[in-house]
Amino acid sequence: MTGKPDAPRRLIDLLGVNDLEYRALLKRDFAEPEARATYPEIDACVSALFGLTTDEADAIERPADWDDIDCKAPLIQIAAFEAEGWDVTDDKRRLLRVLGHFSAPLWLAVRGVAGSLPFQPDSREPEAWVTKLEAEAKRFRKR
Repeated sequence: MTGKPDAPRRLIDLLGVNDLEYRALLKRDFAEPEARATYPEIDACVSALFGLTTDEADAIERPADWDDIDCKAPLIQIAAFEAEGWDVTDDKRRLLRVLGHFSAPLWLAVRGVAGSLPFQPDSREPEAWVTKLEAEAKRFRKR
């Protein structure tokens, strides 16, 4: 991926994250770090998205100039993630309850230290054939 996208990428829009956030809303301890031992779907989701689990991310040695951003207060992380082109809040701009499970792997991937970011197309604009097909459909409906 080259450069930051125009609109921030939303963590909650990635496959599986919204489901985990909903479960954390229903059961508060689902967002706690200990929940990963009880609920393997958390590690499965994190691993599928970023190529490493939270425990694997925690075990990775950080570069010498690492600022421990993954350990900072949530409000600091929200601003820092936004500066990197990521939105880690829900639709009401509240911090995601499950951010603790995703923070370290996401920071490592964003900074290119370990793991990988999920695929994102370069452009959010529809391809020319999609636009042409939409215009043709409008003309057909008018007949």
